[in-house]
Amino acid sequence: MRGKVKIQEIADFAGVSKFAVSRALSGKSGVSERTREMIMKVAGQLGYFKNHEPIRFAGELYDHEDVKRSGTIVVMFPNVRYQNKDSVYWGPVFDGVNTRLSQRGLDIITLTEPSGEHVFSLLKPEAIQGVITIGTVSTQILLDIKRMNIPVVMIDHSDPALHCDTIFTDNFNCMQELMTKLISKGYRKFQFVGSIKDAPSYFERWLAFRTTLESYQIELNQDPQLISPDANDMYLLFSKITLGELPEVFVCAHDVNARYLIEELNKLQINVPSQCAVTGFDNTCDNYPILGTVNVNMELLGMRAVDQMLWRILNPSSAYEKKLIYGDIIIRDNFAHSLPDDESAN
Repeated sequence: MRGKVKIQEIADFAGVSKFAVSRALSGKSGVSERTREMIMKVAGQLGYFKNHEPIRFAGELYDHEDVKRSGTIVVMFPNVRYQNKDSVYWGPVFDGVNTRLSQRGLDIITLTEPSGEHVFSLLKPEAIQGVITIGTVSTQILLDIKRMNIPVVMIDHSDPALHCDTIFTDNFNCMQELMTKLISKGYRKFQFVGSIKDAPSYFERWLAFRTTLESYQIELNQDPQLISPDANDMYLLFSKITLGELPEVFVCAHDVNARYLIEELNKLQINVPSQCAVTGFDNTCDNYPILGTVNVNMELLGMRAVDQMLWRILNPSSAYEKKLIYGDIIIRDNFAHSLPDDESAN
């Protein structure tokens, strides 16, 4: 059996000093937030937190024996990547959580800007049933939650530092089906657009994109800049790159990416869809010539997270589950890019 993960192992894997790892894992100053977050993720991937007590960022651990909890669920909704109630994506997810909790007669506390101290001042284990997180949550905050030994369900996020139930759109299979439909229409030249490290969902969509091309023996000629962190900001991206030969289809990680990509292409006098097609994911931008997308039932993601939380409360010792919700594939033929006759006939 593998022994405890050592500080040096984490340092070697992360490419930092033992000092930096020690400071990060003890919650002390001396490392940047970006480095701390990277170290936390590496430590989780190596299994460090399975063999060590959660880090005491604030206060002492709670004694959870014989704790009586009320019917309150905390919904953690940090404003990362436009994660807020006004978002066309995250807003309906939150509405689904709120609706289902109301149906079940449970109270809700919403945290939108959690910090370590904030979490510990409000999230007393004896007062709540569990925590539902919506979207990206920092590793340090998740470790703070882990200390309290209460059920957690994450929506559209996972982190090796905290094993818990998760709810995702079936990103891989939905993207695979979308790509298969595009290939069946004769398209053969593709570029993926979007920061693939920005969220687990985007990385899964990228994997499905790449795997589908491989399964149909279509060569992948991906521009690495189009999947780099710069792809979070299309204006910044296009200020740095020069497009070579246009693909037949730009396959975007999500509809918002597709929207901004179309706007930047228009600035370059590249017309969509006559010169190339653009697809997205999530179906959140109706007023743009987006050829294909996946209609995600965002509200259902939130509702199923509550259902899973209630099940978890009753079954605390059962293995953790990852639930996938399938979306509807949408192809808008009126936005199709015209292929040469010899290609469209294939």
